[in-house]
Amino acid sequence: MISWQDFEKVDMHVGSVISVEDFPEARQPAYKLSIDFGEEIGLKKSSAQITDLYSRKNYKVSKLSLW
Repeated sequence: MISWQDFEKVDMHVGSVISVEDFPEARQPAYKLSIDFGEEIGLKKSSAQITDLYSRKNYKVSKLSLW
């Protein structure tokens, strides 16, 4: 567990996941995500190994926290 002083240094952002694609070239099953963090940060791309928890076909726009 980190100390409170270290936690205060963490830079957290919440964005809206706007698209989810399969990521077949990943070593582990994963999705490619496009995330909109608003005007200040903009659109960012990431990946997530959540294929066993979420189906891309049933995916709805949601919020995502990154730090």
